[in-house]
Amino acid sequence: MSLWLLVSGDFSLHGGMDRANLALATHLAADPEVELHLVTHRAATELFDVGRVRVHLARRPFGSHVLGEPFLARQSTAWAARVASRGGRVVVNGGNCPWFDVSWVHYVHAAYEPEHRTSLVRRVKGRFRRGRDLTHERRNLTRARLAVCNSRRTQRDLVERLAVPVSRTRVIYYGIDRERFALVGPDEVRAARQTLGWPADRRHILFIGALGDRRKGFDTLFEAWAELCREPSWDGHLVVAGAGAEQPLWRRRFAQAGLASRATFLGFREDVERLVAASDALVHPARYEAYGLGVHEALCRGVPALVSADAGVAERYPPELADLLIQDPESAGELAGRLRAWRERRDGVRRLLRPFADRLRERSWDDMAADIVAAVRSAA
Repeated sequence: MSLWLLVSGDFSLHGGMDRANLALATHLAADPEVELHLVTHRAATELFDVGRVRVHLARRPFGSHVLGEPFLARQSTAWAARVASRGGRVVVNGGNCPWFDVSWVHYVHAAYEPEHRTSLVRRVKGRFRRGRDLTHERRNLTRARLAVCNSRRTQRDLVERLAVPVSRTRVIYYGIDRERFALVGPDEVRAARQTLGWPADRRHILFIGALGDRRKGFDTLFEAWAELCREPSWDGHLVVAGAGAEQPLWRRRFAQAGLASRATFLGFREDVERLVAASDALVHPARYEAYGLGVHEALCRGVPALVSADAGVAERYPPELADLLIQDPESAGELAGRLRAWRERRDGVRRLLRPFADRLRERSWDDMAADIVAAVRSAA
């Protein structure tokens, strides 16, 4: 019987790193030779039903992950000591627990400084949290036995910004739920649009991402969209799935620009696979993206995704889809141009995307988890 501890804020289906952590936990829980401990704020209900899995819930005051971080760190450190004393392995996420066995890196705080514009209080909180995150990140990743990276982009950031030896890193890409994100067909497109109430005479462009700061590049998208909507031939309708402190600001900006009828704000959604199925394309001009699971999911459904060229997921794009890669996420003009080019050859882009989508779907979440388990076991 082998012993494992995983430490993560969430083990759930929603959110890139949360979904990845759930996949690893599920894989280990299915092994009859593994005793698994999870320290977390929230976990999927099925994990509580496995006899060899022990879920240790950390406090989360007022439902806030930020306020819950010290409780998660304290409780996970205590359990890490117990597990390590019995010869077990400990996998933390980034710097969320001061333990130096294996750190799974989904985001590098040293690679990007968030920009908050909603209020002075939010800016002060953001600077405080970033300082804390940088300290914890450097503490963990410079001492970890192994850093599992979700992309080569993440690996480079660890080596160049934190001086982590490349020999102590391993790139392991995310997987996918093959059934949930299967290639979409015409009948499913029609059904999804009918269910969502989307008009059939528009080209629907989907944006998925939090609107709490400017990292996802929604300000660039707004400027590009305003430019495109001045053209009589542009028939696109923007659909925004995501919540955050800046969402009211962007609603007002669209209304003030006379574009309220050219965009729909949905807030946080759990039916991502349906939204993707109903969309003609996805756009993601992020200033920093360690990977980009939403882009990955759209591609697996056969939906073209325009994404920043330095995002982790972009390194997996084949040369024939290079026109979908945004070289400068600050440039609204470039983004507008790439959306026009996609619109003009959208059927051809779909055909080019098909073999890439098939290759991405070959790698399941269980494949990813198996690779991580093998890497951890081989790390002395």
